Amino acid sequence: MYLIRQAQLEDLPTILKLARMVHSNNLPDDPDILRSKIVRSRKSFAGSFENRADREFIFVLEDTETGNTIGCSSIIAAMGGPGHPHIYLQMRKREFYSEDLQTGQVHVTLQLATDESGPSEIGGLILSPAYRGHKAKLGALLSLIRFHYMGLQREWFDDRIIAEMMGPLTPDSRNTLWDYLGRRFINLKYAEADLFCRQSKEFITSLFPKEEIYVSLLPPEARNLIGKVGPESEPAKAMLERLGFQFHGHVDPFDGGPYLEAQLDEIELVQATRTVTLGDPADSHPRYCYLSVNGAAGFRAIQTSYAERGDRIAIPADAAGMLGAEVGDTVGVTPAPLRRNKRASEIESKGAAKVDVTE
Repeated sequence: MYLIRQAQLEDLPTILKLARMVHSNNLPDDPDILRSKIVRSRKSFAGSFENRADREFIFVLEDTETGNTIGCSSIIAAMGGPGHPHIYLQMRKREFYSEDLQTGQVHVTLQLATDESGPSEIGGLILSPAYRGHKAKLGALLSLIRFHYMGLQREWFDDRIIAEMMGPLTPDSRNTLWDYLGRRFINLKYAEADLFCRQSKEFITSLFPKEEIYVSLLPPEARNLIGKVGPESEPAKAMLERLGFQFHGHVDPFDGGPYLEAQLDEIELVQATRTVTLGDPADSHPRYCYLSVNGAAGFRAIQTSYAERGDRIAIPADAAGMLGAEVGDTVGVTPAPLRRNKRASEIESKGAAKVDVTE
């Protein structure tokens, strides 16, 4: 089985290995930064911070059969704020028409913009390559558990949720858009600029032009990357879009990747999340949910079959044992996406007593 729990300092070596597998802005491959993030995460889960801007949550996925940590994901409760803006490029379309030529053109522009409202951001989703493509859809589990948690702790997060999607990189970890655009104004390599950005973003607002930049001035290999994601990010993008995330023309100033956005209260998984009382154990039931406890061991969650019995919920005994939950405990529950439970109901109607419909 697979357990999602809050990150501990003991997870640092594994999280560092995961961070080195991909380019992640939220989980950089720097042991000192990661250590401080894990410490902040532990305090955030414990409710130690009153200021939303201080909260950051790191989840890890554990294979309970091996004890290995195989993935992670995160939530930043406030991306930027007063004096520390979230920075992006705003895409626009400009239309021009010539009466004499009786023809017109549409041009796309980019313009540096800032946001100090402090939206919450999801990110840091990394899954060990050996578990990608697993029938349990572990990447989806790592991603969706964040919405389960935000539904349980609604007041800790902003009304608006953003997700930065990584733009395409070259095999040697360069970014073509940065080479043709960003580096014309900031004389740093892509990796150098990205590294320095972890310390300060002042250099972007100071050196990048404030005026609109016409994308048609860029070579095709650069302008065709704007608002696009790499192949490895396509599944995550599609999943977020199914949840209601949309692209509003905001792109990252470094790699041109899109920012997707949704209103937290409009996300169905958040709407469906509630707390219930755990009842007596039940045999496996062909409906699935994300279920969590927040006890002495901190936040722990699994995907499990369940049955509703009046005002209580029943789950298999081994699932309760993995969570460390007992009858009478308060647990958080979010029904799995409807297509999973619909398939389960169809199978149940055909007489199957126990099935695995995890995607």
